[in-house]
Amino acid sequence: MHETGLSEAIVAAAVRRAAGRRVTGLRVRIGGHPVDRDVVTQGIQLAAAGTVAADTAVDLVLEPMTVACNGCGRSGPVDDHLAMVSCPQCGGVDIDVTGSDDVVLESITVDSAGRGAV
Repeated sequence: MHETGLSEAIVAAAVRRAAGRRVTGLRVRIGGHPVDRDVVTQGIQLAAAGTVAADTAVDLVLEPMTVACNGCGRSGPVDDHLAMVSCPQCGGVDIDVTGSDDVVLESITVDSAGRGAV
Protein backbone atom coordinates (compact mmCIF):
# COMPACT_ATOMS: atom_id res chain seq x y z
CA MET A 1 0.00 0.00 0.00
CA HIS A 2 2.80 2.41 0.90
CA GLU A 3 4.40 2.02 -2.52
CA THR A 4 1.10 2.68 -4.32
CA GLY A 5 0.53 6.06 -2.70
CA LEU A 6 4.18 6.94 -3.16
CA SER A 7 4.05 6.05 -6.86
CA GLU A 8 0.89 8.08 -7.43
CA ALA A 9 2.40 11.14 -5.72
CA ILE A 10 5.58 10.90 -7.82
CA VAL A 11 3.59 10.75 -11.06
CA ALA A 12 1.33 13.62 -9.99
CA ALA A 13 4.38 15.80 -9.27
CA ALA A 14 6.00 14.90 -12.59
CA VAL A 15 2.82 15.59 -14.58
CA ARG A 16 2.44 19.00 -12.88
CA ARG A 17 6.08 19.87 -13.59
CA ALA A 18 5.83 18.71 -17.22
CA ALA A 19 3.04 21.24 -17.91
CA GLY A 20 1.54 19.23 -20.76
CA ARG A 21 4.83 18.01 -22.27
CA ARG A 22 5.38 14.26 -22.65
CA VAL A 23 7.56 12.85 -19.84
CA THR A 24 10.16 10.35 -21.09
CA GLY A 25 12.17 9.87 -17.91
CA LEU A 26 12.03 10.28 -14.13
CA ARG A 27 14.83 10.18 -11.56
CA VAL A 28 13.57 9.70 -8.01
CA ARG A 29 15.57 9.47 -4.77
CA ILE A 30 13.81 7.54 -2.00
CA GLY A 31 15.25 7.54 1.49
CA GLY A 32 14.13 5.84 4.65
CA HIS A 33 11.97 2.79 5.06
CA PRO A 34 12.76 -0.17 2.83
CA VAL A 35 10.71 -0.21 -0.37
CA ASP A 36 10.66 -2.74 -3.15
CA ARG A 37 12.30 -1.21 -6.24
CA ASP A 38 10.22 -3.31 -8.65
CA VAL A 39 6.95 -2.50 -6.88
CA VAL A 40 7.66 1.26 -6.95
CA THR A 41 8.72 1.17 -10.61
CA GLN A 42 5.65 -0.81 -11.57
CA GLY A 43 3.46 1.48 -9.45
CA ILE A 44 4.84 4.54 -11.24
CA GLN A 45 4.19 2.94 -14.62
CA LEU A 46 0.61 2.06 -13.61
CA ALA A 47 -0.07 5.53 -12.17
CA ALA A 48 1.38 7.13 -15.32
CA ALA A 49 -0.86 5.17 -17.71
CA GLY A 50 -3.09 7.56 -19.62
CA THR A 51 -1.04 10.63 -18.63
CA VAL A 52 1.79 12.56 -20.29
CA ALA A 53 4.12 10.31 -18.28
CA ALA A 54 2.89 7.03 -19.82
CA ASP A 55 5.76 4.66 -20.70
CA THR A 56 8.35 6.85 -18.96
CA ALA A 57 11.74 5.40 -18.00
CA VAL A 58 12.17 5.27 -14.23
CA ASP A 59 15.53 5.67 -12.46
CA LEU A 60 15.20 5.00 -8.72
CA VAL A 61 17.94 5.79 -6.24
CA LEU A 62 17.23 4.06 -2.92
CA GLU A 63 18.94 5.34 0.23
CA PRO A 64 18.08 3.13 3.20
CA MET A 65 18.32 4.37 6.77
CA THR A 66 21.14 3.11 8.98
CA VAL A 67 20.70 1.29 12.28
CA ALA A 68 23.38 1.35 14.97
CA CYS A 69 23.09 -0.97 17.98
CA ASN A 70 24.27 0.45 21.28
CA GLY A 71 24.46 -3.09 22.70
CA CYS A 72 26.66 -5.03 20.29
CA GLY A 73 28.03 -2.16 18.19
CA ARG A 74 26.68 -3.41 14.86
CA SER A 75 25.98 -0.67 12.31
CA GLY A 76 24.50 -1.12 8.88
CA PRO A 77 21.71 -0.27 6.46
CA VAL A 78 18.10 -1.00 7.29
CA ASP A 79 17.13 -3.72 4.85
CA ASP A 80 13.80 -4.71 6.39
CA HIS A 81 11.23 -3.18 8.72
CA LEU A 82 12.24 -5.35 11.69
CA ALA A 83 15.73 -3.82 11.67
CA MET A 84 14.12 -0.50 12.62
CA VAL A 85 12.90 -1.91 15.96
CA SER A 86 15.64 -4.33 16.97
CA CYS A 87 19.22 -5.13 16.03
CA PRO A 88 19.42 -7.78 13.29
CA GLN A 89 22.57 -9.19 14.92
CA CYS A 90 21.79 -9.43 18.66
CA GLY A 91 18.07 -8.61 18.84
CA GLY A 92 18.68 -5.68 21.19
CA VAL A 93 16.26 -2.77 21.15
CA ASP A 94 18.74 -0.07 22.24
CA ILE A 95 19.30 1.12 18.68
CA ASP A 96 19.63 4.42 16.84
CA VAL A 97 18.11 4.74 13.39
CA THR A 98 19.47 7.56 11.22
CA GLY A 99 18.95 8.76 7.71
CA SER A 100 16.52 10.72 5.61
CA ASP A 101 13.02 9.56 4.80
CA ASP A 102 12.61 12.11 2.01
CA VAL A 103 11.29 11.30 -1.43
CA VAL A 104 12.72 13.67 -4.02
CA LEU A 105 11.75 13.92 -7.67
CA GLU A 106 15.27 14.86 -8.75
CA SER A 107 14.59 15.32 -12.43
CA ILE A 108 12.19 14.68 -15.23
CA THR A 109 13.03 14.45 -18.89
CA VAL A 110 10.45 15.77 -21.32
CA ASP A 111 10.02 15.28 -25.05
CA SER A 112 10.00 18.83 -26.30
CA ALA A 113 11.90 20.70 -29.04
CA GLY A 114 14.85 22.51 -27.50
CA ARG A 115 14.14 21.36 -23.96
CA GLY A 116 15.46 18.44 -21.95
CA ALA A 117 15.71 17.68 -18.26
CA VAL A 118 13.63 19.86 -15.99
